[in-house]
Amino acid sequence: MLSFASYYGDHMVLQKEPAGAMVWGYGEPGAAVTVTLSRDGGLIIMKKMVQVKGPPGTWTTVLDPMDQGGPYTLTAGQGSENVTLQDIYFGDVWLCSGQSNMAMTVLQIANASQELVAAAHYPYVRVFAAAPAHSDAELEDLERINLPWSIPTAENLGHGNFTYFSAVCWLLGRYLYEALRYPIGLMEAAWGGTPIEAWSSRRALQACGLPEDMGSISPHRHLSGPQTPSVLWNAMIHPLLNMTLRGVAWYQGEANAFLHTDQYSCTFPALIADWRQAFHAGSAGQTEPLLPFGFVQLSTYRRQSPDDSFTRLRWHQTADLGVVPNARMPGTFMAVAMDLCDERSPYGSIHPRDKQNVAHRLHLGARAVAYGEKDLVFQGPYPTRAVLEVTRGLLNVTYSQELVCHRRDTRAFEVCCSSQPSPCAWLPAPVVAVESRTVMLAVAGCGTLVLGLRYAWAEWPCEYQSCVLYNSQGLPAPPFLLDALPAGETPGCLETAGGKELLLLPSSWFSRGI
Repeated sequence: MLSFASYYGDHMVLQKEPAGAMVWGYGEPGAAVTVTLSRDGGLIIMKKMVQVKGPPGTWTTVLDPMDQGGPYTLTAGQGSENVTLQDIYFGDVWLCSGQSNMAMTVLQIANASQELVAAAHYPYVRVFAAAPAHSDAELEDLERINLPWSIPTAENLGHGNFTYFSAVCWLLGRYLYEALRYPIGLMEAAWGGTPIEAWSSRRALQACGLPEDMGSISPHRHLSGPQTPSVLWNAMIHPLLNMTLRGVAWYQGEANAFLHTDQYSCTFPALIADWRQAFHAGSAGQTEPLLPFGFVQLSTYRRQSPDDSFTRLRWHQTADLGVVPNARMPGTFMAVAMDLCDERSPYGSIHPRDKQNVAHRLHLGARAVAYGEKDLVFQGPYPTRAVLEVTRGLLNVTYSQELVCHRRDTRAFEVCCSSQPSPCAWLPAPVVAVESRTVMLAVAGCGTLVLGLRYAWAEWPCEYQSCVLYNSQGLPAPPFLLDALPAGETPGCLETAGGKELLLLPSSWFSRGI
């Protein structure tokens, strides 16, 4: 029986140049299949002849790179049998994955009715949603589909709660379309309440020294979805590997604030590296090896949290380096969301309704990292140096960008004054002044001993869009945890006339004793 694979269909977007779009399907083993791309009027653009491999009776071909645009018709023929897909466009294809904050639909977000009405204005942003599925073995194709490739409507963008279509994915695609002005294809594969281990291949888990048979872990009360390692990779990601992609958007991590939290600084970079290798190989080299990978840093959950698991998870999302892209996570970009709290969300405070700011921040990162847009500010300010003025009891922290102070908060900054790295005695370092790129902190209680500095180290660090520091574009300074070592202990660093300069290093030795 001749057919295309499950996730090829009418109205779809295939990846445009410089990559070639991979196309595959099923046929009679040993038979020849002719794949024809033609204009709607019938003008043939290209033909590809392929042999059906059997078993399992699949055929695969890579189309010649195509400029953006359409519509086209894609036909597979085998003897007298033909299967035709209509209204095909070439553009950029993005995969959106993760847990419930990715699965939240346009129906559930702030200004939902206006957002749903606006869908009609974006016929060239096409949407597809895989159905939640899990498997103990890697599947070649999707078992079920929630939404076949579609032109967006209020109905298919707001089908129900946590079904389809993903609001973060839709808004990211829409904002990218507004910037790029050519077709965007969005593929959703998300499932609420799921840990990263379920989305990771066995290879990725082994890279972090995690056993393959972690399925014996007892279910956690906070997690509603499958927790068994690799079962979502097997059923929802592995089937998509033959698709040529432009990028990935990821919103996951809440589940791992309750499960294997401190392994996330390995499991997340390992997942990214593994997905890249797998999509590159699966698409016959068409998906680029450094596939752009964007993600949302965790927002908020509990105002008075009994622990700092959410805060640690945010830090681990950056591989303990604070900002991305970095050496351990090249080609990545991050949307900070800790200032988008929503205590009154009808879906629980762990599901904030402002997904517009999330997607806006994410799309800035995509434009800068994935599309190489120069001079685009896509992340908030980050500290670059600190000078301790012992006599005045001040710590002057210099940032990478001009600062906008939204409010003074006595607890936003904290210093570690303990002589032992674990446990650390964290004391508030109130903001004395904010000038241009410098924050002046009061640290009189520390004397000459400042071992560490952290910012926004709380599950609920501030009220809505009211954290302490932003840049002039309205992007929040991300949280950080830094070792502060006397500069004199490191070759090449000098004491300054203004006081004792400290090296700000992403925390290593004492993050274990957070």
